[in-house]
Amino acid sequence: MQTLANFGDGGPGPWILFFPLIWALVIGGGIALLRRTVWRGRRGPWRQPTVENDSPIAVLGHRFASGEIDEDEYWRRLSVLNEEFGRSAKGGGA
Repeated sequence: MQTLANFGDGGPGPWILFFPLIWALVIGGGIALLRRTVWRGRRGPWRQPTVENDSPIAVLGHRFASGEIDEDEYWRRLSVLNEEFGRSAKGGGA
């Protein structure tokens, strides 16, 4: 009995096994290429935008998180920064 679709009668023979292998290599290579280039450092479209590490509010947050300043100092300085950058302005003027 012949194997692989009647190899002796002009069928594709054992070479037909290489087509799935070639497709697996092409797909695997494409995924590897995307992982090394496009997807590097991304976690998906739901990723939060990053805050600049040198902004005054970010520096204040880092100082509070590391324990350099206490909670009262943090809120006091944050209110000053919010007023300075206009985030807590309630409507301009007359």
